[in-house]
Amino acid sequence: MVKSSLGVEGSAAARAELLEHLFVPGVPTLWCPSLTHYTSDGAIDGHRIAAHLRRLAQDVKGFLIPGSTSDGWELSEQEFWTLLEVALQQARSLKLHLLIGVLKADAREALTLAEKVVEHIKQKSHQSDLVTAFMESRVCGIAICAPRGKEVSQEDMERGLTAVLETGVPVALYQLPQVTQNEIGSQLAATLAERFPNFVLFKDSSGADRVVLSGKNLGGVFTMRGAEGNYVQWLRGAGGAYDGFLLSTANCFADKLSQMITHADADEMSEARPLSDKVTGVINEVFQLVQPVREGNVFTNANKAIDHFLAYGPRATELPGPRLHAGNRLPDAIIRQTGAVLEKYGLKPGEGYLGDERPR
Repeated sequence: MVKSSLGVEGSAAARAELLEHLFVPGVPTLWCPSLTHYTSDGAIDGHRIAAHLRRLAQDVKGFLIPGSTSDGWELSEQEFWTLLEVALQQARSLKLHLLIGVLKADAREALTLAEKVVEHIKQKSHQSDLVTAFMESRVCGIAICAPRGKEVSQEDMERGLTAVLETGVPVALYQLPQVTQNEIGSQLAATLAERFPNFVLFKDSSGADRVVLSGKNLGGVFTMRGAEGNYVQWLRGAGGAYDGFLLSTANCFADKLSQMITHADADEMSEARPLSDKVTGVINEVFQLVQPVREGNVFTNANKAIDHFLAYGPRATELPGPRLHAGNRLPDAIIRQTGAVLEKYGLKPGEGYLGDERPR
Protein backbone atom coordinates (compact mmCIF):
# COMPACT_ATOMS: atom_id res chain seq x y z
CA MET A 1 0.00 0.00 0.00
CA VAL A 2 1.23 3.49 -0.86
CA LYS A 3 1.57 5.72 2.19
CA SER A 4 0.99 9.47 2.22
CA SER A 5 4.10 10.54 4.16
CA LEU A 6 6.36 11.56 1.27
CA GLY A 7 5.13 15.14 0.91
CA VAL A 8 5.11 17.17 -2.31
CA GLU A 9 8.83 16.95 -3.08
CA GLY A 10 9.15 13.32 -2.05
CA SER A 11 6.17 12.28 -4.15
CA ALA A 12 7.46 14.25 -7.14
CA ALA A 13 10.86 12.55 -6.91
CA ALA A 14 9.31 9.09 -6.52
CA ARG A 15 6.95 9.79 -9.42
CA ALA A 16 9.82 10.89 -11.66
CA GLU A 17 11.65 7.66 -10.86
CA LEU A 18 8.56 5.56 -11.62
CA LEU A 19 8.00 7.38 -14.91
CA GLU A 20 11.60 6.66 -15.91
CA HIS A 21 11.03 2.95 -15.29
CA LEU A 22 7.70 2.83 -17.14
CA PHE A 23 8.65 4.98 -20.13
CA VAL A 24 11.82 4.50 -22.11
CA PRO A 25 12.99 6.81 -23.67
CA GLY A 26 10.33 9.06 -22.11
CA VAL A 27 6.58 9.67 -21.88
CA PRO A 28 5.14 10.00 -25.41
CA THR A 29 3.67 13.40 -26.22
CA LEU A 30 0.93 11.99 -28.46
CA TRP A 31 -1.46 9.26 -27.26
CA CYS A 32 -4.48 7.62 -28.87
CA PRO A 33 -7.62 5.95 -27.48
CA SER A 34 -7.74 3.53 -30.37
CA LEU A 35 -10.91 2.39 -32.11
CA THR A 36 -12.41 -1.04 -31.48
CA HIS A 37 -13.35 -2.75 -34.73
CA TYR A 38 -15.96 -5.49 -35.09
CA THR A 39 -16.62 -8.25 -37.58
CA SER A 40 -19.96 -8.42 -39.40
CA ASP A 41 -21.34 -10.68 -36.66
CA GLY A 42 -20.27 -8.30 -33.87
CA ALA A 43 -17.16 -10.06 -32.58
CA ILE A 44 -14.00 -8.14 -31.68
CA ASP A 45 -11.99 -8.02 -34.91
CA GLY A 46 -8.44 -8.59 -33.71
CA HIS A 47 -7.05 -8.72 -37.24
CA ARG A 48 -8.53 -5.32 -38.11
CA ILE A 49 -7.44 -3.76 -34.82
CA ALA A 50 -3.89 -5.04 -35.33
CA ALA A 51 -3.75 -3.48 -38.81
CA HIS A 52 -5.03 -0.18 -37.43
CA LEU A 53 -2.43 -0.16 -34.64
CA ARG A 54 0.39 -1.03 -37.05
CA ARG A 55 -0.47 2.05 -39.10
CA LEU A 56 -0.68 4.30 -36.05
CA ALA A 57 2.52 2.98 -34.47
CA GLN A 58 4.57 4.99 -36.95
CA ASP A 59 3.50 8.19 -35.17
CA VAL A 60 1.90 7.16 -31.86
CA LYS A 61 3.66 5.22 -29.09
CA GLY A 62 1.10 5.56 -26.29
CA PHE A 63 -2.39 4.02 -26.39
CA LEU A 64 -5.38 4.00 -24.05
CA ILE A 65 -7.26 0.73 -24.59
CA PRO A 66 -10.11 0.65 -24.02
CA GLY A 67 -10.88 4.35 -23.89
CA SER A 68 -14.21 6.04 -24.52
CA THR A 69 -13.42 6.07 -28.25
CA SER A 70 -12.73 2.32 -27.93
CA ASP A 71 -16.30 1.76 -26.63
CA GLY A 72 -14.81 1.29 -23.17
CA TRP A 73 -18.07 2.16 -21.41
CA GLU A 74 -20.13 -0.23 -23.56
CA LEU A 75 -17.95 -3.34 -23.73
CA SER A 76 -19.13 -6.50 -22.00
CA GLU A 77 -16.75 -8.21 -19.60
CA GLN A 78 -15.88 -10.84 -22.22
CA GLU A 79 -15.30 -8.14 -24.85
CA PHE A 80 -13.05 -6.23 -22.45
CA TRP A 81 -10.76 -9.21 -21.87
CA THR A 82 -10.73 -10.13 -25.57
CA LEU A 83 -9.76 -6.59 -26.55
CA LEU A 84 -7.16 -6.42 -23.79
CA GLU A 85 -5.47 -9.57 -25.09
CA VAL A 86 -5.28 -8.05 -28.59
CA ALA A 87 -3.86 -4.85 -27.12
CA LEU A 88 -1.25 -6.68 -25.03
CA GLN A 89 -0.09 -8.67 -28.03
CA GLN A 90 0.25 -5.59 -30.21
CA ALA A 91 1.92 -3.54 -27.47
CA ARG A 92 4.66 -6.13 -27.20
CA SER A 93 4.98 -6.63 -30.95
CA LEU A 94 5.03 -2.92 -31.85
CA LYS A 95 6.82 -1.77 -28.67
CA LEU A 96 3.98 0.52 -27.61
CA HIS A 97 3.06 1.90 -24.20
CA LEU A 98 -0.33 0.58 -23.14
CA LEU A 99 -2.60 2.36 -20.67
CA ILE A 100 -5.51 0.08 -19.75
CA GLY A 101 -8.87 1.80 -19.38
CA VAL A 102 -10.82 0.67 -16.31
CA LEU A 103 -13.95 2.63 -17.11
CA LYS A 104 -16.60 1.96 -14.49
CA ALA A 105 -19.29 4.24 -13.10
CA ASP A 106 -18.99 2.77 -9.61
CA ALA A 107 -15.80 3.12 -7.55
CA ARG A 108 -16.03 -0.40 -6.11
CA GLU A 109 -16.44 -1.90 -9.58
CA ALA A 110 -13.42 0.08 -10.78
CA LEU A 111 -11.34 -1.22 -7.86
CA THR A 112 -12.43 -4.83 -8.48
CA LEU A 113 -11.57 -4.66 -12.18
CA ALA A 114 -8.27 -2.88 -11.49
CA GLU A 115 -7.24 -5.69 -9.13
CA LYS A 116 -8.19 -8.31 -11.73
CA VAL A 117 -6.16 -6.49 -14.39
CA VAL A 118 -3.11 -6.33 -12.12
CA GLU A 119 -3.33 -10.04 -11.33
CA HIS A 120 -3.80 -10.85 -15.01
CA ILE A 121 -0.69 -8.88 -15.99
CA LYS A 122 1.36 -10.54 -13.25
CA GLN A 123 0.29 -14.00 -14.32
CA LYS A 124 0.92 -13.40 -18.03
CA SER A 125 4.34 -11.88 -17.41
CA HIS A 126 5.31 -14.46 -14.74
CA GLN A 127 6.40 -11.56 -12.54
CA SER A 128 5.22 -11.04 -8.96
CA ASP A 129 6.47 -7.45 -8.68
CA LEU A 130 3.83 -5.07 -10.02
CA VAL A 131 6.11 -2.57 -11.77
CA THR A 132 8.28 -5.31 -13.26
CA ALA A 133 5.18 -7.12 -14.53
CA PHE A 134 3.90 -3.93 -16.15
CA MET A 135 7.26 -3.17 -17.77
CA GLU A 136 7.52 -6.72 -19.14
CA SER A 137 4.02 -6.38 -20.62
CA ARG A 138 4.51 -2.85 -22.04
CA VAL A 139 1.75 -1.66 -19.69
CA CYS A 140 2.30 1.75 -18.12
CA GLY A 141 -0.78 1.91 -15.90
CA ILE A 142 -4.56 1.90 -15.67
CA ALA A 143 -6.90 4.81 -16.36
CA ILE A 144 -9.82 5.49 -14.04
CA CYS A 145 -12.54 8.13 -13.91
CA ALA A 146 -14.31 9.70 -10.97
CA PRO A 147 -17.37 7.77 -9.73
CA ARG A 148 -20.40 8.76 -11.80
CA GLY A 149 -23.10 11.12 -10.54
CA LYS A 150 -23.86 14.83 -10.19
CA GLU A 151 -24.32 14.31 -6.47
CA VAL A 152 -20.84 12.80 -5.92
CA SER A 153 -18.90 15.14 -3.62
CA GLN A 154 -15.17 15.76 -3.78
CA GLU A 155 -14.86 13.78 -0.53
CA ASP A 156 -16.71 10.79 -2.03
CA MET A 157 -14.62 11.12 -5.14
CA GLU A 158 -11.42 11.13 -3.10
CA ARG A 159 -12.44 7.95 -1.27
CA GLY A 160 -13.19 6.13 -4.52
CA LEU A 161 -9.99 7.20 -6.28
CA THR A 162 -7.87 6.61 -3.19
CA ALA A 163 -9.00 2.99 -2.98
CA VAL A 164 -7.48 2.33 -6.39
CA LEU A 165 -4.36 4.42 -5.82
CA GLU A 166 -3.66 2.57 -2.56
CA THR A 167 -3.16 -0.65 -4.51
CA GLY A 168 0.13 0.84 -5.76
CA VAL A 169 -0.75 0.40 -9.44
CA PRO A 170 0.40 3.27 -11.70
CA VAL A 171 -2.72 5.33 -12.37
CA ALA A 172 -3.92 7.88 -14.91
CA LEU A 173 -6.84 9.97 -13.71
CA TYR A 174 -9.27 10.61 -16.54
CA GLN A 175 -11.40 13.77 -16.37
CA LEU A 176 -14.55 12.98 -18.35
CA PRO A 177 -17.54 15.01 -17.13
CA GLN A 178 -19.47 14.18 -20.31
CA VAL A 179 -19.88 10.68 -18.82
CA THR A 180 -19.26 11.05 -15.07
CA GLN A 181 -21.43 14.21 -14.72
CA ASN A 182 -18.83 15.74 -12.38
CA GLU A 183 -15.21 16.87 -12.29
CA ILE A 184 -12.15 16.05 -10.24
CA GLY A 185 -11.40 19.41 -8.64
CA SER A 186 -7.99 21.02 -8.93
CA GLN A 187 -7.41 20.81 -5.17
CA LEU A 188 -8.31 17.13 -5.12
CA ALA A 189 -5.97 16.46 -8.04
CA ALA A 190 -3.15 18.25 -6.21
CA THR A 191 -3.88 16.38 -2.97
CA LEU A 192 -3.81 13.01 -4.71
CA ALA A 193 -0.58 13.96 -6.51
CA GLU A 194 1.03 14.77 -3.15
CA ARG A 195 -0.18 11.57 -1.50
CA PHE A 196 0.40 9.09 -4.29
CA PRO A 197 3.53 8.99 -6.48
CA ASN A 198 1.80 6.25 -8.50
CA PHE A 199 -0.62 8.92 -9.79
CA VAL A 200 1.48 9.43 -12.91
CA LEU A 201 -0.79 10.71 -15.72
CA PHE A 202 -3.76 13.05 -15.95
CA LYS A 203 -6.04 13.23 -18.99
CA ASP A 204 -8.64 16.01 -19.23
CA SER A 205 -11.35 15.76 -21.88
CA SER A 206 -13.63 18.33 -20.26
CA GLY A 207 -12.70 21.22 -22.54
CA ALA A 208 -12.71 23.47 -19.47
CA ASP A 209 -9.15 22.54 -18.42
CA ARG A 210 -9.75 23.72 -14.86
CA VAL A 211 -7.10 21.53 -13.23
CA VAL A 212 -4.13 22.58 -15.36
CA LEU A 213 -5.24 26.21 -15.52
CA SER A 214 -5.58 26.39 -11.73
CA GLY A 215 -1.82 26.51 -11.27
CA LYS A 216 -1.98 23.82 -8.58
CA ASN A 217 1.24 21.84 -8.12
CA LEU A 218 0.79 18.33 -9.53
CA GLY A 219 4.36 17.32 -8.70
CA GLY A 220 5.39 16.17 -12.16
CA VAL A 221 2.21 14.33 -13.13
CA PHE A 222 2.27 14.15 -16.95
CA THR A 223 -0.79 16.05 -18.21
CA MET A 224 -2.61 15.27 -21.47
CA ARG A 225 -5.45 17.17 -23.12
CA GLY A 226 -8.24 15.07 -24.56
CA ALA A 227 -10.58 17.78 -25.83
CA GLU A 228 -10.48 18.25 -29.60
CA GLY A 229 -9.68 21.33 -31.64
CA ASN A 230 -7.21 24.24 -31.63
CA TYR A 231 -4.53 21.79 -30.57
CA VAL A 232 -1.30 23.70 -30.86
CA GLN A 233 -2.21 26.44 -28.38
CA TRP A 234 -2.44 23.89 -25.55
CA LEU A 235 1.00 22.32 -25.93
CA ARG A 236 3.53 23.32 -23.28
CA GLY A 237 6.25 23.67 -25.89
CA ALA A 238 4.14 26.37 -27.55
CA GLY A 239 3.39 28.17 -24.30
CA GLY A 240 0.32 26.11 -23.36
CA ALA A 241 -0.56 24.22 -20.19
CA TYR A 242 -0.30 20.54 -21.19
CA ASP A 243 2.62 18.15 -21.58
CA GLY A 244 0.89 16.25 -24.37
CA PHE A 245 -2.34 15.01 -25.93
CA LEU A 246 -4.53 11.91 -25.73
CA LEU A 247 -6.81 12.45 -28.72
CA SER A 248 -9.47 10.44 -30.49
CA THR A 249 -8.41 12.15 -33.74
CA ALA A 250 -5.01 10.46 -33.47
CA ASN A 251 -6.88 7.43 -34.85
CA CYS A 252 -7.03 9.22 -38.18
CA PHE A 253 -4.55 12.11 -38.18
CA ALA A 254 -1.64 10.80 -36.13
CA ASP A 255 0.84 11.90 -38.78
CA LYS A 256 -0.49 15.46 -38.90
CA LEU A 257 -0.65 15.76 -35.11
CA SER A 258 2.85 14.33 -34.74
CA GLN A 259 4.21 16.79 -37.29
CA MET A 260 2.41 19.62 -35.49
CA ILE A 261 4.03 18.65 -32.18
CA THR A 262 7.49 18.44 -33.76
CA HIS A 263 7.12 21.91 -35.30
CA ALA A 264 5.73 23.39 -32.07
CA ASP A 265 8.60 21.96 -30.02
CA ALA A 266 11.02 23.56 -32.49
CA ASP A 267 9.16 26.90 -32.19
CA GLU A 268 8.13 26.62 -35.85
CA MET A 269 4.63 27.93 -35.30
CA SER A 270 4.08 28.96 -38.92
CA GLU A 271 4.29 25.24 -39.77
CA ALA A 272 2.48 23.97 -36.64
CA ARG A 273 -0.64 26.15 -36.81
CA PRO A 274 -1.82 25.15 -40.32
CA LEU A 275 -1.64 21.47 -39.33
CA SER A 276 -3.62 22.18 -36.17
CA ASP A 277 -6.19 24.20 -38.13
CA LYS A 278 -6.61 21.52 -40.81
CA VAL A 279 -7.31 18.72 -38.32
CA THR A 280 -9.62 21.03 -36.37
CA GLY A 281 -11.58 21.88 -39.51
CA VAL A 282 -12.04 18.28 -40.63
CA ILE A 283 -13.05 16.93 -37.26
CA ASN A 284 -15.51 19.76 -36.57
CA GLU A 285 -17.31 19.06 -39.84
CA VAL A 286 -17.38 15.28 -39.44
CA PHE A 287 -18.53 15.63 -35.82
CA GLN A 288 -21.54 17.51 -37.17
CA LEU A 289 -22.24 14.82 -39.76
CA VAL A 290 -22.48 12.04 -37.15
CA GLN A 291 -24.63 13.99 -34.67
CA PRO A 292 -27.87 12.29 -35.86
CA VAL A 293 -26.45 8.83 -35.05
CA ARG A 294 -27.98 7.91 -31.70
CA GLU A 295 -25.80 4.89 -30.96
CA GLY A 296 -22.22 5.22 -29.74
CA ASN A 297 -20.57 8.58 -29.12
CA VAL A 298 -19.59 11.35 -31.49
CA PHE A 299 -15.84 10.75 -31.05
CA THR A 300 -16.09 7.07 -31.96
CA ASN A 301 -18.51 7.59 -34.82
CA ALA A 302 -16.61 10.48 -36.43
CA ASN A 303 -13.30 8.64 -36.26
CA LYS A 304 -14.82 5.41 -37.56
CA ALA A 305 -16.23 7.31 -40.55
CA ILE A 306 -12.82 8.81 -41.37
CA ASP A 307 -10.90 5.60 -40.63
CA HIS A 308 -13.17 3.80 -43.11
CA PHE A 309 -11.54 5.86 -45.88
CA LEU A 310 -8.04 5.44 -44.48
CA ALA A 311 -8.54 1.67 -44.41
CA TYR A 312 -10.21 1.17 -47.79
CA GLY A 313 -9.23 4.22 -49.83
CA PRO A 314 -11.32 4.85 -52.97
CA ARG A 315 -13.35 1.68 -52.27
CA ALA A 316 -14.76 3.12 -49.04
CA THR A 317 -18.06 4.34 -50.51
CA GLU A 318 -18.63 0.96 -52.20
CA LEU A 319 -18.31 -1.05 -48.98
CA PRO A 320 -20.62 -1.30 -45.94
CA GLY A 321 -20.00 1.40 -43.36
CA PRO A 322 -18.15 0.47 -40.15
CA ARG A 323 -20.09 -1.49 -37.57
CA LEU A 324 -20.77 0.18 -34.22
CA HIS A 325 -20.86 -1.63 -30.88
CA ALA A 326 -24.67 -1.44 -30.84
CA GLY A 327 -24.80 -3.57 -33.99
CA ASN A 328 -25.79 -1.01 -36.61
CA ARG A 329 -23.48 0.49 -39.23
CA LEU A 330 -22.79 4.11 -40.01
CA PRO A 331 -25.20 5.12 -42.80
CA ASP A 332 -23.97 5.29 -46.40
CA ALA A 333 -24.93 8.97 -46.57
CA ILE A 334 -22.60 9.83 -43.69
CA ILE A 335 -19.78 7.87 -45.32
CA ARG A 336 -20.23 9.74 -48.61
CA GLN A 337 -20.36 13.11 -46.84
CA THR A 338 -17.24 12.24 -44.82
CA GLY A 339 -15.42 11.50 -48.05
CA ALA A 340 -16.42 14.92 -49.38
CA VAL A 341 -15.04 16.61 -46.24
CA LEU A 342 -11.74 14.75 -46.53
CA GLU A 343 -11.50 15.74 -50.20
CA LYS A 344 -12.24 19.37 -49.33
CA TYR A 345 -9.27 19.47 -46.96
CA GLY A 346 -6.98 17.49 -49.24
CA LEU A 347 -6.91 14.49 -46.87
CA LYS A 348 -8.78 11.84 -48.86
CA PRO A 349 -6.34 8.92 -49.24
CA GLY A 350 -5.44 7.48 -52.62
CA GLU A 351 -5.19 3.98 -51.19
CA GLY A 352 -6.18 2.23 -47.98
CA TYR A 353 -3.93 0.61 -45.42
CA LEU A 354 -5.90 -2.64 -45.77
CA GLY A 355 -5.11 -2.93 -49.45
CA ASP A 356 -7.62 -5.18 -51.26
CA GLU A 357 -9.12 -6.65 -48.08
CA ARG A 358 -12.84 -6.49 -47.55
CA PRO A 359 -14.65 -6.02 -44.20
CA ARG A 360 -14.70 -9.27 -42.24
